[in-house]
Amino acid sequence: MNNDIPEPQAVCSPITSSAIFMVATLAPDRDALHTVREWCADIAGLTRSVGKRVPAGNLSCVCGFAASAWDQLFGGPRPAALHPFREFGVEGRRAPATPGDILLHIRADQMDLCFELATQLMTALGDAVKVVDEVQGFRYFDMRSIVGFVDGTENPVGRQVPKFTLIGDEDPAFSGGSYVLVQKYLHNMTAWNALPVEAQERVIGRTKLSDIELGDEVKPSNSHSALTTITGADGEELKILRDNMPFGRPGAGEFGTYFIGYARSPAPIELMLENMFVGRPVGNYDRLLDFSTAVTGGLFFVPSAELLEDLAERTPD
Repeated sequence: MNNDIPEPQAVCSPITSSAIFMVATLAPDRDALHTVREWCADIAGLTRSVGKRVPAGNLSCVCGFAASAWDQLFGGPRPAALHPFREFGVEGRRAPATPGDILLHIRADQMDLCFELATQLMTALGDAVKVVDEVQGFRYFDMRSIVGFVDGTENPVGRQVPKFTLIGDEDPAFSGGSYVLVQKYLHNMTAWNALPVEAQERVIGRTKLSDIELGDEVKPSNSHSALTTITGADGEELKILRDNMPFGRPGAGEFGTYFIGYARSPAPIELMLENMFVGRPVGNYDRLLDFSTAVTGGLFFVPSAELLEDLAERTPD
């Protein structure tokens, strides 16, 4: 990583076996805004305090803010590419925008660490926020999603991780930061499991057992992998860092995937969503959406670790 870039939050941390995703809205009063600003300076310390109990547990926390929350809490300047979540698709196949001002992505190799940190962070916030979505995710066998395919195979690795996830000279005031887009998907597993494995592989674009990408001569253009592969003007593939997690309640018949993607610009993720929900070309949409429904959507900016602490002293104009 470029030494001139401020220390980022734990965006590039290793994948863990447990996670908690929390999305909250701000209470509509000035005291709440003051509480949240002061809390920004406490996040790192609370994470260290909880993580020190199990040093090998790989506990980390990433905090992000939506566009409206940034304006209320901190005023200008705003990160250059931060805007409200953009909806895509048509009725019955839509990526919806849902309420959310603050995102917490808490990761560890033990759920008790995630649980304890989430408890401490929420206690510090008190009535200043209202949690509108909370998901406890788990790692499913050998990195597989609920639908049985390996997830995140095409993530960047090594030096590519900061290259594709951390803001640099394009927005100097916010270098070391990142953008993160989240969606909660629910799957119709009865319908999905009724498909033969070969049909499932054509929907995903990869083999189920060995996780090998299908060749272009057999991979459908509306497969998930085909529509989520984005190439820049220079011909280089534009990657994002996914840390998706399965979740569910078998007793309630709920089976899902919490999608979370980090990037140095929201543009590649939004293009993926447009390809999936609208189609490339229009109408050639992602057939995985015949079995998966997006029920939440939010875009957040993740400041660098240094800026996150400094935000405690910032007030809007």
